Amino acid sequence: MSRIGQVMSFEFRILMFGIGTALVIFVIIADISEVEEEIANIEDSQKFHLKSFVLQSNRNSVLNAAPTSLVTYRKSKVSSSPIPLPCIKSKTSNSSSPEWTFNRTLSNLIRKNILRFLDAERDISILKSTFKPGDVIHYIFDRQSTTNISENLYHLLPTVSPMKNQHYKQCAIVGNSGILLNSSCGREIDSHDFVIRCNLAPVEEYATDVGLRTSLVTMNPSVVQRAFQDLNSEEWVQRFVHRLQSLSGSVLWIPAFMAKGGEERVEWAIRLILLHTVNVRTAFPSLRLLHAVRGYWLTNHVQIKRPTTGLLMYTMATRFCDEIHLYGFWPFAHDPDGKSVKYHYYDTLTYHYTSGASPHTMPLEFRTLSALHRQGALRLHTGPCQLPT
Repeated sequence: MSRIGQVMSFEFRILMFGIGTALVIFVIIADISEVEEEIANIEDSQKFHLKSFVLQSNRNSVLNAAPTSLVTYRKSKVSSSPIPLPCIKSKTSNSSSPEWTFNRTLSNLIRKNILRFLDAERDISILKSTFKPGDVIHYIFDRQSTTNISENLYHLLPTVSPMKNQHYKQCAIVGNSGILLNSSCGREIDSHDFVIRCNLAPVEEYATDVGLRTSLVTMNPSVVQRAFQDLNSEEWVQRFVHRLQSLSGSVLWIPAFMAKGGEERVEWAIRLILLHTVNVRTAFPSLRLLHAVRGYWLTNHVQIKRPTTGLLMYTMATRFCDEIHLYGFWPFAHDPDGKSVKYHYYDTLTYHYTSGASPHTMPLEFRTLSALHRQGALRLHTGPCQLPT
């Protein structure tokens, strides 16, 4: 090739590189413009901002305090913008109240932001195609310890996500706080299109307050020990099997790989499901889920330690629910009227909500959810529900 040809070839490559670079810059600018336009629409037409809060941890601040620091989402960047802290002035809270209006635009923006960290349709469970019996898994909170995929566990791994192509207009997430007692919220909870419950909490004897319907329920391994006495007698085995059978096709979400110590209880539960051919759709969360959820909230200045089951469920539910209602979320020893509130509505377990030794930061989580409630992104029910007339 002549020298002139070499020069022309070089100039042609430079030209093509320049065109390619310009196209990439154009795409980036277009994406930024789209996000800025979406946020501008929220600011102009809704007058709402998605805020994350760094908040104080005493109950009185839920009623009357203001946040010490707030942030507004803007393409993964944040800027200060103080507004009053949402407060709960009355114990009564119902979905028909004129004090709350669903902010669909804000809810959609939250969903879009969360999807940058995780996709609940995928991360809700590892799949059978991912592992084989005998494979070694490192525990999420104890990377030095491992467990193996047993034949029984492998048998219950789903082949496709239990939430694949699922979408619902209204979802209820039911926590286990004693604030639910005497709430008469059971019928309202059951009216939702999809109902999520936590840790196999009993429902039959509390149906008036908590409802009966279950679409998805979580089961930490510790539940077998705490609520079913480690299956140490035939009576407790039967009680456990009865609770599983009552799920009738629901998703049973078992975080089997969080921490060492629960593998034996997970195996007991799996064996009983197989032995009694219990009609449940088992799911075992992906190994990245918890860190992805925590990363989302930390990035948005919510300084949680380990997300509670309730916060995990809310974060995932944004993927497949339009409008999310929370019940039984109240991490305080007293209600707004000063009456004592049990930690769980169904037992006598006590809990120190603000203990530094706790792996969770429940009051902070609650205040964050309260803020989102105030802005219409979700509905937080903290008192009696109105009975239909």
